[in-house]
Amino acid sequence: MAKNLLIVESPAKAKTIEKFLGKDFQVKSCFGHIRDLEKAGMGIDIEKKFEPRYVVSEGKEKVVRELKTLAGKSEEVWLATDEDREGEAISWHLCEVLGLDPYNTKRIVFHEITKPAIKAAVEAPRLLNMNLVNAQQARRVLDRIVGFELSPVLWRKISVKNNLSAGRVQSVSVRLIADREREINAFEAQSSFKLEAVFTATDTTGKQINFKAEGKNITTAIVLSNFYNRVWVPDTL
Repeated sequence: MAKNLLIVESPAKAKTIEKFLGKDFQVKSCFGHIRDLEKAGMGIDIEKKFEPRYVVSEGKEKVVRELKTLAGKSEEVWLATDEDREGEAISWHLCEVLGLDPYNTKRIVFHEITKPAIKAAVEAPRLLNMNLVNAQQARRVLDRIVGFELSPVLWRKISVKNNLSAGRVQSVSVRLIADREREINAFEAQSSFKLEAVFTATDTTGKQINFKAEGKNITTAIVLSNFYNRVWVPDTL
């Protein structure tokens, strides 16, 4: 049994990478996502700050059992899923299922299946990026909330077959963009000005002195009002 277990997403990559790393590494595939939100009740506890409830995906039970067995026999488990939000989330789910500490487990990434690239990745591991993990979870939760509410409406009103879904996060993104566009269209531009003036006055000794004053963010209405009243020092000065 090899000392190290390296888990990748694609089974096609596993054998090639294993050859590059040698006898100290055993490389196995998780075949993509291994967990998803459970279907009952949307898989989200809305009362507990939208806490997601995950279950092992259907058909992945055998893969999970095999990885658990191998992880238990290995001295160290390495995660080498893709370098994006989905890949980072898959690594986190592997930590959860395999009982690994996400703040201690080695995470590597590479952008080409060559021996130098794989070796360089192993020599410079990092930890999980929980910001990416949380971003993927937020997208998935939004998908589920929007999809479970709107998709049945689409099925009844638009689609004859149940193949039209509103469950992607784009539905929420479009709403945000539309709301922002309405705000932009409703915006009324208003000009403002900065005034500077130099004044001459007499001090307590009877000596004439000069001093400067300025006003910022003065609206058009204030400027015109002060102009017609021959008052050159606005109230905001």
